Amino acid sequence: MKLLNSLISAVAITASVALPAAAAEFSAKTVVLVHGAFADGSSWNKVIPLLKKAGLKVVAVQNPLDTLENDVAFTDRAIADAEGPVVLVGHSYGGAVITQAGVNPKVHSLVYVAAYAPEVGQSVLDTQKPYPDAPGRPFIVKDDAGYLKFTDEGIFHYFAPDLPRDEQELIAATQGAFGVKAISTPLTQAAWHTVPSFEVVSTDDRVILPQLQRDQVKRLKATAVDVAASHVVMLSHPDVVAKLIIEAAK
Repeated sequence: MKLLNSLISAVAITASVALPAAAAEFSAKTVVLVHGAFADGSSWNKVIPLLKKAGLKVVAVQNPLDTLENDVAFTDRAIADAEGPVVLVGHSYGGAVITQAGVNPKVHSLVYVAAYAPEVGQSVLDTQKPYPDAPGRPFIVKDDAGYLKFTDEGIFHYFAPDLPRDEQELIAATQGAFGVKAISTPLTQAAWHTVPSFEVVSTDDRVILPQLQRDQVKRLKATAVDVAASHVVMLSHPDVVAKLIIEAAK
């Protein structure tokens, strides 16, 4: 019996040691990923497995991209359903969504991935006004209903130039129409004032100017990493993005 008890104790100790070491270090339990314009939750497909392997739960929001209010409402529901604390991550326009939705006691930290982080009273368009137009902007077209899309040329050469052509074509074929109202609506709150912020700066970004991203790092007092990547850094460098998210979960 003593031998059996000793074996049971040894197995229990071994099992506890075998658990992912990183999981024990996390203060956050769940990562909520918010996609940007012209995209959906599948834009995080390369990052999700890395986060789950590290021991984090992951939810990718599917926002309608018609208005800021609706996108924030979808994100709010994802935060409410998630096991907290939550790391809230936004790409591109999704940065505005997490800035508005992140004022929530369940939110542990914010991660901006080549993203906008407006101030209270600012819209996404307002944050761009002090800067020249990004090179990719002329390749965004608006239809009669006020929805925006990238041309194929814009996807290939400006939105995702560092991806293989088959991935570029997939992005072009699956992009969703984006309501212009979403980027012209001012924010009523800015979570980064009170929530620790992290930022991935894409230094080869042709959609959101790198200088705008760098200036945000200073304004947010964010922990940042620079990556020589296009606007879709989570697809071209998912390991770098996942690493910063994991750091934000600690």
